[in-house]
Amino acid sequence: MSQLETKLTERMPVIFVGHGSPLNAIENNQWSRGFAKLAAKTRKPKAILAISAHWYIEGTFLTGNSSPKTIHDFWGFPDALYKIEYPAPGSPEIAEKIEEILASKKGMLTLDWGLDHGTWSILKWMYPAADIPVIQLSINKYLNEEQHLSIAKSLQALRDQEILILGSGNIVHNLKDAFDQKRAGSEKTPDWAKRFDEAVTHKLENYQTNSLLTLSSTHDGKVAHPTEDHWLPLIYAYGSVEEGESIEFPIEGFDWGSLSMRTVIFGN
Repeated sequence: MSQLETKLTERMPVIFVGHGSPLNAIENNQWSRGFAKLAAKTRKPKAILAISAHWYIEGTFLTGNSSPKTIHDFWGFPDALYKIEYPAPGSPEIAEKIEEILASKKGMLTLDWGLDHGTWSILKWMYPAADIPVIQLSINKYLNEEQHLSIAKSLQALRDQEILILGSGNIVHNLKDAFDQKRAGSEKTPDWAKRFDEAVTHKLENYQTNSLLTLSSTHDGKVAHPTEDHWLPLIYAYGSVEEGESIEFPIEGFDWGSLSMRTVIFGN
């Protein structure tokens, strides 16, 4: 019997994490301490399926590596960040099973990726032993939000096999504004960022799917997300749960003024 054939009576929760700056991977701060506490919010999974903002490409792919590499996909940061390795194993078996689930969505395995910092900067705090298999799912930049939601819904059954679905992005992510504030020595959160974060929270709490999917096209949404890469991991997390499941926000607040660090746990 394979790892994906044993159904459990209790589903794994789904987690969306606002990962923020890569520096959170090496700094002992309120965000990294919050990431470390997330592991206690759920039982230890058999595997993790991660959807990271930093694998935003032309297609729907799954990492099929048995030993995925640690990808340092950032520039201009301290040397210590580039020395981090997160040597979690992959699972070709589980990846192949997920590929079957996503066959109608044109999902395919690839060996050309590994674990980018949207994934390992969180998991190094949650599971520092790096002993849980991790598979990454790419975000296809050519799909609309309804299509991404459809993919997410097809993944719901993974939760019955002790697989933790982890989305990693930011509910508000305007890097230009964030860097401008850093250079000016200010980290004041703009009103548009607060409004968008609050609007998303309200839609999530009330499972207002249709209006959630329209938020990114509003004025505040376009300012909060000049590109969709950090927004869509939330849609994957949201789509992986059933309407009415519990929801909590173990981490809240803004970093660098314009990066919402709000983290969401569904179905705990």
